[in-house]
Amino acid sequence: MPFAYYKRLSAKQRRIYDESDAVVRIQLPGAEKMQARVAALARALRKSDRKATEQASRQLTEAILKALGVAGVRVRVLAARPSHDWGELHGLYEPEEGRKPLLTVWMRTAQRRQVVAFKTFMRTLLHEIMHHLDYELFELDDSYHTEGFYKRESSLFRQLVPDPSLYEEGTTPRATRRSAATSEGRTRRKAGAKRAARKTAAAEQQHLPFGDS
Repeated sequence: MPFAYYKRLSAKQRRIYDESDAVVRIQLPGAEKMQARVAALARALRKSDRKATEQASRQLTEAILKALGVAGVRVRVLAARPSHDWGELHGLYEPEEGRKPLLTVWMRTAQRRQVVAFKTFMRTLLHEIMHHLDYELFELDDSYHTEGFYKRESSLFRQLVPDPSLYEEGTTPRATRRSAATSEGRTRRKAGAKRAARKTAAAEQQHLPFGDS
């Protein structure tokens, strides 16, 4: 069922809306290979590092658009969200004549200046990417918020973040955990080798002659 504002659209705008609403999924080639970039974004957010968050967002966006064969965008991450009586602005997509479109995402809440949750930030980033895809991938004349639009956004999120619990506060992103586990495994193996060497040396010492008598 179309959203309420559908009634206010012209016949041409309704056709665009209907085209958007009919597409409910985007298949992202190589999504599993992008999860390291997703983990990097989660780490940057957790550290409240705006520059690192911007870099990770840009790299993830570039990977997504390249995989889909779509022209690139400029990406910036700013601190506190703008707000007014209508609420807080989470993200913004701005096409510009003669330049790559500008995609902006804010990483802190307007009032309390708290870093937003990873899932919230990620959904906002994908939301703005979806506006770009409406123009560049689906070649729509406009980008409307339709049920299909939100379903496409969700399909991208599920492919990139198959297990959101891995990125919740207090957990370590999978890529980081794998690296830590590998490091821990090496440490354990080294410690085990040292213990084995000490045992071997002790056993050999028991059988060494103390004199020629």
